[in-house]
Amino acid sequence: MAVLKVKFTKTKRDKLAQILWILNWVSVVSGIILFSLGLFLKIEIKKRNEVMAKGDVNSVPNMLISVGVIACIINFLGGKICYDCSDANKFSRWKLVMLPYIVCTFCFTFCILVGALMCYTMRNELEESLYLGLRDAIKFYKDTDIPGRCFLKKTVDMLQIGFQCCGNNGFRDWFEIQWVSARYLNMASKEVLDRLKSNVDGKFLVDGVPFSCCNPSSPRPCIQYQLTNNSAHYNYDFLTEELNIWVKGCREALLDYYTAIMRSIGIAALLIWLFELSVLIGVRYLQTAMKNVLLLGDLEGESDGWLLENSFVETAKYNINIIKNLGKANQVSTVSGMNDPNIDVQNTNCGKTNVTAKSIPVAS
Repeated sequence: MAVLKVKFTKTKRDKLAQILWILNWVSVVSGIILFSLGLFLKIEIKKRNEVMAKGDVNSVPNMLISVGVIACIINFLGGKICYDCSDANKFSRWKLVMLPYIVCTFCFTFCILVGALMCYTMRNELEESLYLGLRDAIKFYKDTDIPGRCFLKKTVDMLQIGFQCCGNNGFRDWFEIQWVSARYLNMASKEVLDRLKSNVDGKFLVDGVPFSCCNPSSPRPCIQYQLTNNSAHYNYDFLTEELNIWVKGCREALLDYYTAIMRSIGIAALLIWLFELSVLIGVRYLQTAMKNVLLLGDLEGESDGWLLENSFVETAKYNINIIKNLGKANQVSTVSGMNDPNIDVQNTNCGKTNVTAKSIPVAS
């Protein structure tokens, strides 16, 4: 029994073909939108490429770009097919193409759904990439004279100012690394030498942060050095007073920024997927209705259209059997005496000698 069978007159078939022609052109625009969203996300990720570790963070934008290009091609072809389906004579040229086209389009719409879901599952990979990338960027913050790292200081400073953040997980990350270049340290100073000797690795560690961590909205002048020393500043209590530096870590700030972008892109991709799926359903109805009207031979008469010719269970069993039997037609048995293609055909007992011969009537 056919699934969701609908009866179409010639007028309904023509209107359906015209509507699908328009919707396919709208789908071309949706493909351009998908391509643009993927390109936008790729550019945004590339802007902070220096503070991201190499990984699969580009898989989502690459997926959206590819799906967007394919959408434009498939829907352009679909528009041409639907336009010709308004004429039964022109439909005959697409008769053998429409079913493979519907199958390919169904697989393509599934790719759009996968791309939309990837926008929501990318957070973990992005968080790990940001953690490793920011850790290395902060570590090499002081290396302004080393090729390949000389721009990291500017990159980190602009990042902290723009996203109002400090450090990787927080401002305390700067306490654990030497972020002041050795060229700016006074090696004749006893304080500097004592700090270098007090550290096992011989690093100059201070409880301070770069200037880019300062909050310009704070009414108090920025306290970026000796943050944990209450006696070094007037009327200051490190444990109770609200610091005038950014407390939020840059990893969290960037993760929130990219998550908001990908969430919006994911919603747009889901809406496009639903639209493409509705267009595909319409094309399926048009294909079956036109196929049945040709079988009936009355181009002006009514015809049935459906999503599936048989029930879901029967269709699934049929397709599974096709997959199981793929290639079996070309297989030849290697067992001795079993290479006869007609081996399964039951033979008659033609060679038996004990068959009783019937008497032939004699003409009188």
